Amino acid sequence: MLVLQTFTKCQYRQCYSEKIKNFSYQKEWKTELDFFEIEEININDLPSKSLVTVRNKTMAISKWVSPKRTRSYPYARVYDTYDQPCACKVVTIIPLIKDEGADGDIDYLQWDTVSLMSLLNVYVIIGYYSSAENNLRRKNKITHQCFNHNFILKQLELLTNYHQSALHWNLDQLSPEKLSLIAVLSKKSYQNISEKLRVEMHSFERFDNFSNKLTHDRELFMKYSRDKAQTAQNREFLTLQPKESLIGIGKKKKITLENYLGGYYFFTVDDVLEKSNTLYLIESKHSKNSLLPSNDDIKDGLLKLMLYNNVSTLKESEQEKTFEVVLRLTSSMLRETICLPQPPESLEHYIYRYSFTKNQSATLHTLNKECQINHFEVWVE
Repeated sequence: MLVLQTFTKCQYRQCYSEKIKNFSYQKEWKTELDFFEIEEININDLPSKSLVTVRNKTMAISKWVSPKRTRSYPYARVYDTYDQPCACKVVTIIPLIKDEGADGDIDYLQWDTVSLMSLLNVYVIIGYYSSAENNLRRKNKITHQCFNHNFILKQLELLTNYHQSALHWNLDQLSPEKLSLIAVLSKKSYQNISEKLRVEMHSFERFDNFSNKLTHDRELFMKYSRDKAQTAQNREFLTLQPKESLIGIGKKKKITLENYLGGYYFFTVDDVLEKSNTLYLIESKHSKNSLLPSNDDIKDGLLKLMLYNNVSTLKESEQEKTFEVVLRLTSSMLRETICLPQPPESLEHYIYRYSFTKNQSATLHTLNKECQINHFEVWVE
């Protein structure tokens, strides 16, 4: 169920009666990933997304550079590893905590990030950074942080013989015992990094406070994560992002999605437009100097559409609404709109008229197939 509503703190617990029970999506946008043997490479030397053979089993693996979902397109990376035919499992590696030093940011893993991956049947390995380098521009900031290779490797080896769903694995990863262990290892590593590089980090009391929320009560961790997610949602709700269209066509709305396991996902839809008693939920991606936004931008939007496309009902002020899901790709260089899906010849005529590049043309044809199969729309304008 999707709910369009402005929420106050903790109010979300009383707003839901229906849930996502099934998830299906057919990908047409295939990405060819490089193959690696885990015995021959360090985890940190892997690309951000790749196929990795561990004990004769191949997994599609992506890596997050931060627990924060808005950094370096982690959703696009997960999208690219999703539905790889030769992979026995789809895995994503996320740090529990990332501290960039006192002059940088500090980010923490959120409960619902892992819940979201469970919904997509993606296995999560929660890791920690154990080495880094000085940032040359800021005294108390670090860069080039590296995961502890041996810790990640051990988890991958365990996964080779794991036969339950990603949900079961991820819930185990979120157990207080495991989270507490990783929190302790993260704190010790950052203390060592601080001493070795002579860099001041954020107060280690923050680590202790976060660790207490992880270990004392699962509900406390969930509430803490959701409060932070809602704060980010509120901030995004008031902000026009540079890669959103400068001209909105509807109202920015908060969307809170709940799955049947009690996982909550807080998003902000760029535009919600009501037309002929139908609500259009529109994820917008904008490009100023190109005919299309980047592929990573588009894939980031597609991952959200994968979720919205699987909800049963949408409610606004307790009233059920008919709705359609739309990916809107805008460009300052375009003067006409095309709504996908279209017959291939109509799309080809549009492509020819605006001289899209070969790669952009391939992207449009792939989107044309993907939205047709999965019953959503793509507006290019």
